[in-house]
Amino acid sequence: MKTYELRQGSGVESLVLTERPVPEPGPRELRVKLRAVSLNYRDWAILQGTYGNFARPLVPVSDGVGEVVAVGAEVRRFKVGDRVIPVYVPDWVRGGPTEESVRRRLGGPLDGLLREYACVHEDAAVAAPAHLTDAEAATLPIAGVTAWHALFTAGRVGPGDTVVVQGTGGVSLFVLQLARLAGARVLVTSRSPVKLERAMALGATAGIHTGSEPEWEARVLALTEGRGADHVVDVVGGEGVARSIEAVRVGGTVTLVGFLDSPTVRFDLARAFRRIVRLQAVSAGSREDLESLGRALAAQGVRPVVDRVFSFDEARAAYEYLASGAQFGKVVITLP
Repeated sequence: MKTYELRQGSGVESLVLTERPVPEPGPRELRVKLRAVSLNYRDWAILQGTYGNFARPLVPVSDGVGEVVAVGAEVRRFKVGDRVIPVYVPDWVRGGPTEESVRRRLGGPLDGLLREYACVHEDAAVAAPAHLTDAEAATLPIAGVTAWHALFTAGRVGPGDTVVVQGTGGVSLFVLQLARLAGARVLVTSRSPVKLERAMALGATAGIHTGSEPEWEARVLALTEGRGADHVVDVVGGEGVARSIEAVRVGGTVTLVGFLDSPTVRFDLARAFRRIVRLQAVSAGSREDLESLGRALAAQGVRPVVDRVFSFDEARAAYEYLASGAQFGKVVITLP
């Protein structure tokens, strides 16, 4: 089968197309013919060697969807022909994370899904929502689940709340869509006026252009009559976390889900104490979160935002496009 591997080095030159044997499923495993995978910033960081220290060669990419083409003798949850989504953190079924349950993750340290076939344990897969295309379903395991976990599993977002999200990448747009489903109003920050217009079309209450208003937290306070947002989902990290703390209300929540700027965070701890800010870090979620997300999307007919779809042979170009930051939503690779 055709498989991409990360070899030694950094940059897209380390992403090499090769051949591997088609895997045989164990007693409780599914052999899945991958139809589509989606890229996350994590995938780019692993390729660059700036995230994790995973042994190579490594099959990259964590998120995907495919068709079950063979099952082990003891499989009960799925059958041949089912369309399934492998779970990014295969040992995290429900409840809170533990050191044991979150150690193994697809795309590093486990081999990921940028290949024609993969075997996954039946307990580490969920049924793909029927109303979603393959490209759309492939976006759920990290970006969608991270947004769901941040807002509802670890957060307490509800009707009438104000949520701030940074940018218009995959996680951010899922936050926008899901928070709107919950009856919250959403403020979006971006350097691009065009992307802000598109976010407004998706249901954002207001857009904050950080090119003209770099101190965007002041704008959030103005839009909330000085109170501050109930919840800020921070995908940037770095020194920008200090702005997130300033933008949230007393007793509000700042959820850290990314490090697009820097993984090193600096802020005034005394200021956080005075505002009694709840800081939480979220990294994806459980299989139960993914199942809940799928049900919510299906009930409301909501579709993830896919920016651009590349072919399997264009995998390097897909990585480069993700790194450019030009996308609005998810970058997807389809398989033949």
